[in-house]
Amino acid sequence: MTAASEREARPLTAVVTGSDSGIGRAVAVALAGGGVDVGITYNRDEDGAEQTAQEAREQGVKTAVRHLDLTDLPTAGAVIDELADELGGIDVLVNCSGTGTHERVMDLDFDTWREVLSVDLDGVFVCSQRAAKHMIDGGRGGRIITITSVHEHAPRVGAGPYCAAKAGAGMLTKVLALELAEHGITVNAVAPGEISTPMTGQEDVDPHTERRPGIPLGRPGAAREVAAAVAFLATPAAGYITGSSLVVDGGMLQMGPQAGSHLTSDDWRTP
Repeated sequence: MTAASEREARPLTAVVTGSDSGIGRAVAVALAGGGVDVGITYNRDEDGAEQTAQEAREQGVKTAVRHLDLTDLPTAGAVIDELADELGGIDVLVNCSGTGTHERVMDLDFDTWREVLSVDLDGVFVCSQRAAKHMIDGGRGGRIITITSVHEHAPRVGAGPYCAAKAGAGMLTKVLALELAEHGITVNAVAPGEISTPMTGQEDVDPHTERRPGIPLGRPGAAREVAAAVAFLATPAAGYITGSSLVVDGGMLQMGPQAGSHLTSDDWRTP
C-alpha cells in the first residue's frame, strides 16, 4: 500500500474525550457504528463512561475507558498515550471535553476563568499534540476534530471564558491544519448550537418537542446530529477538508446566539 493510499484508509481507532454523556457519547457510538475501536474518557461520571462503552461494544468494537481531568495539565495528557497503547494507535481524536460559566466577566474570579480555559483550550492543545505524535509515528495520517461551539464564531453574555476558549480552539484548529497536513492529518472543528444534552439541562429531552422561535429551524439539535457531522469528517470521504469549522446549529448563527435563546415569538419571520 502506498503512503497516499494509507492516508485514505478507513480509520480503525479513535479517542473521544468527554464521552461519558451528551455529544461525546453520541460521537463515540457513531464511530463505533462504523467499525472503529473507541477510547472513552470521563472526568466525574465513570458510570456514564461505562454506559458509553457498553453501547459501543454492542456495535462489535473494542473499547477502553480512562479518567481524564483536563484541569491537571500537562500530566493528564498521558491518558492519550495510554489509550493509544491499548487500542493499537490513534487514527481519530475528537476533543469533546468541555465546561463553561454563566457569569458576566466582571463577576468572574481568576480561578474560574482559568478552569474553563484549561479544559476548553489547554486540553485541546495537549490532547491534540499527544494524538498527533501517535498519528505521525503510525504513518497512516489521521483526523483531529474539536467540538467547539457557535461561540467559536459569535459571543454571548455570561460566557466570557467559554467564548474565548472556543474561539482559541477554532484558531488552533486552523494552525494545526497547516502544520499537520504534510503528514496526511486533517484538523477540523464542529461548532454546535444549542443541543439537547446534560450540559444544557436537557438530558433525555426530545429536541423536536422544544420550541425555539429564535432558531430558524425552531428547535434545539440532537446530539446524534452533531455526531453525524463528526463521523463524516472522520471518513476518507472528508479527506480533502481541513482547517474548517462545520457549524451544526439549525441556523442560529444567522440570527445571533442571543436571539436564538431570547426571542419568544416568530414575528421576525414576517418581512
